[in-house]
Amino acid sequence: MPARKSCGLYMLCVIAAIAAVPTAAFTQTAGLGAAGELVDPDVLRVCADPSNMPFTDESGEGFENKLAELVAVKTGRKSVTYTWYPMATGFVRNTLRANRCDIIMGYAQGDELVQNTNAYYRSTYVMVFKKGSGLDGAEAIEDPRLAGKRLGIVAGTPPSASIAKANLMRNAKTYPLMVDTRSMPSMAEVMLKDLQNDVIDVAVLWGPMAGYYVKEINPDLVVVPLLKEKVSHMSYRITMGVRPSDQEWKRALNTVIRENQSEINRILLQYQVPLIDEAGNEIKE
Repeated sequence: MPARKSCGLYMLCVIAAIAAVPTAAFTQTAGLGAAGELVDPDVLRVCADPSNMPFTDESGEGFENKLAELVAVKTGRKSVTYTWYPMATGFVRNTLRANRCDIIMGYAQGDELVQNTNAYYRSTYVMVFKKGSGLDGAEAIEDPRLAGKRLGIVAGTPPSASIAKANLMRNAKTYPLMVDTRSMPSMAEVMLKDLQNDVIDVAVLWGPMAGYYVKEINPDLVVVPLLKEKVSHMSYRITMGVRPSDQEWKRALNTVIRENQSEINRILLQYQVPLIDEAGNEIKE
């Protein structure tokens, strides 16, 4: 594996790239057709980062690991195997496109490196703060109660625009987007520990990471989905990524998603992933 910085907040990397650079819609042609598809019919071969909680890790504890097990059962696969590769430049090229696996479990809709299935969840950025810190009731970065507060933000992610618009960057602490989680903790974990230790007053980060690490660090922290922002787009649909040629495989996965959405939601909610429906409302169960 390459000794380079990887994106421990990989979904943030993908989302940041999509938010920053408008991309053309991915052209989904018939490709090679079912007869030419290279998908293993017996084993679900997954491309994943070995150290990227709460999404995936080598011990199988991430929610994408659990979702892979569900997909394997529902598509008649006997088992799940992994091609482990750090989420860094060249990830798709060296895994999915090299036919070393057949699926990436979590991929933001709209990225042109893969063919997307239908979205199987939609989540959002959130802000996190302590109860009784003077922020109870705040629902947006533009809320006047955040004036003078020390915000934590992952560099280059969509909430940065709202923070800048609200003139809050002066007191903001930025955390790197690209880290190597094989040798250092996730920036989400670092940020929330800083919040717990009063280094910052508010943490602003991708919801699935916030929910997981809040439970690990302090379940009493307040997590507020950013559903009322006027400056930045905060919610994103997450899909499974497959090769452009694998049209039948994509359709099979779309069927799994459609027929098992309740079970998918149940797994995600167990990890405190903030789920948002198409009307912009939170899904609680």
